[in-house]
Amino acid sequence: MVKTKHDVDVLEKCPTGIRGLDEITKGGLPRGRPTLICGSAGSGKTLFAMEFLMRGAMDYGEPGVFMTFEETPEDLAKNFISLGFDLPDMMSRGLIATDHVKIERNEVEETGEYDLEGLFIRLGDAIDSIGAKRVVLDTIEALFSGLSNATILRAELRRLFHWLKDRGVTAIATGESGDKMLTRYGLEEYVADCVIFLDFRIEEQISTRRLRIVKYRGSSHGSDEYPFLIDESGLSILPITSLGLDYPVSTEHIATGVPKLDTMLDGKGFYRGSTILVSGTSGTGKTSMSATFADAACRRGERCLYFAFEESPSQIIRNMSSIGMDLARWVKKGLLKFHSTRPSLYGLEMHLVTFRKAIEEFNPQVFIVDPISNLSAAGTASEVKSILTRLIDYLKMKKISTFLTDLTHFTGSLEHTSEEISFLIDTWILLRDIELNGERNRGLYILKCRGMAHSNQIQEFLLTNQGIGLIDIYTGSGEVLTGSARATQEAGEKASELARRREADRRLREQERKRNALETKIAALRAEFDVETEEVHLMAEEEQTRQAVQVEDRLDMAHLRKGKPSAVRQSARKRRGKGE
Repeated sequence: MVKTKHDVDVLEKCPTGIRGLDEITKGGLPRGRPTLICGSAGSGKTLFAMEFLMRGAMDYGEPGVFMTFEETPEDLAKNFISLGFDLPDMMSRGLIATDHVKIERNEVEETGEYDLEGLFIRLGDAIDSIGAKRVVLDTIEALFSGLSNATILRAELRRLFHWLKDRGVTAIATGESGDKMLTRYGLEEYVADCVIFLDFRIEEQISTRRLRIVKYRGSSHGSDEYPFLIDESGLSILPITSLGLDYPVSTEHIATGVPKLDTMLDGKGFYRGSTILVSGTSGTGKTSMSATFADAACRRGERCLYFAFEESPSQIIRNMSSIGMDLARWVKKGLLKFHSTRPSLYGLEMHLVTFRKAIEEFNPQVFIVDPISNLSAAGTASEVKSILTRLIDYLKMKKISTFLTDLTHFTGSLEHTSEEISFLIDTWILLRDIELNGERNRGLYILKCRGMAHSNQIQEFLLTNQGIGLIDIYTGSGEVLTGSARATQEAGEKASELARRREADRRLREQERKRNALETKIAALRAEFDVETEEVHLMAEEEQTRQAVQVEDRLDMAHLRKGKPSAVRQSARKRRGKGE
């Protein structure tokens, strides 16, 4: 079958296992081909090469051979134990083989018959003894330290690298940097597959290590300089480019740790995975806000990673106990981890590497930096902005809620950050001083909160032995009053209100008395009216009786005149006698 251009074999890569390097190289070093690692003394070439072997044996099941021309295996074992690599143990398990080849310059004969056959035999035996898939030659200049014949040097170099290719091993050769070339003998011209340069520099008394891929035949790769860190767990490399804006977002809310602040944030708190900035002048309570947010996260059972650039962990724990917060218990439970250092200890790129390494190791849900403004001691404003941009993009990609504080200086307006990163911030809270009547008090308001309705009111910010408190400030008559001025104003208003209430109560009581008096008067008039009505009824009855008697008397008189009793009168008497 004839291959088309679409069927061309893709370059197979060998993963290094070095944190960050496989990302930069798009998968690792070229498998079955040699790679040159060059740099000055102390740049980390030997450690780089050894970690490549160790990671291959431990993580990928690929045994390796380390052939050294300078240090003995005993010295190597001592050096690598500081990185957490137990070389003797790996050797005893048949995963790593070492060979020390000592080259004496006075024993090297510059003849046309000079070759590396003896080296090939020793190296081949070591490879076969453990079935090695990876090989390291450290440092390769030692092989040619006595040679000045460029023709022989180039021929033997080509032959060495071809031999390594024929054996199918993925090889690393280390080389010392030269004055005008990457290596002392220009090795980069002959190792055409992959060349990586390590640089160790000191700028303004700050040391940094950087890595650059000079070339990588047959593969795309990162072309920038990348900072890398060497510590007890090996090498860590971090790409300097931003991760972009293609990251997931969450609609879940998390508590701020201050109930009143949650209410100001639409009653829900921050969005999970968002970036929060609290800025303010010195002493406004930024660290207290950070600690409160950390405490709230730990109460939810979430891990919090806290980078402090001004105070030690013990000092933060002690200070926060004054506002009723016990951070020590979260540290003991493994939910809260502090990193405390001066920003000037190393460069910005190393800070970025340290951030990422700590995040990957601790896997937090909440990340705090207090304050970011101190990073300016390790670089310019534009460099700090670049570092923070990449850091925030990385945290958003991992859905980590980020809490930053920023120390600002009063310049007439506090609605800015020292690093000009407000465009990266989802929620921006400002703490400010309010000075009045010889008092200094604190105020809090929300400058912005993306995707959420929020309060535009200023709240007085209080630090109490029960934590952070927010209360409404007095804003009447166009004034903003806090502290004792607010208390005095509120007391006066309460007194006035009490007086008004008392006057209203007095008037109500007066009205009640008038009503009672009126009702009493009405009752008396009604009784008098009833008595008079009864008397009128009695008078009417008496008048009726009188008239009836008069009628009877007239009839009786008429009958008597006739000589007989009146029948009408007798009938009336009978009725009266019967009670009719």
